[in-house]
Amino acid sequence: MITTETVIRRPIFLTEKATALREKNQVVFEVLRGANKVQVKAAVQALFNVKVESVNTMIYRGKDRRMGRGYAKLQNWKKAVVTLAEGESIDFFAEPKET
Repeated sequence: MITTETVIRRPIFLTEKATALREKNQVVFEVLRGANKVQVKAAVQALFNVKVESVNTMIYRGKDRRMGRGYAKLQNWKKAVVTLAEGESIDFFAEPKET
């Protein structure tokens, strides 16, 4: 069962493409392969308390890797580029506020 917490697997922010998209108010996430755009939008809005304008998704094929003498295939994965509303932002490196 897909829940809000399981849709987003991890943010992707240390790539050159993701850094360029941050300037356009877009954030990149790795999401579950079975999740659709509506579920990704709801999950980002619920988890990060931001307003999402649009979501673009793409499926990446797993690469072939050497495992010992043979080859193995890494799993396919889905990437989502989330466009945030004007004035919204997600800061992954912010220090948690103490109460």
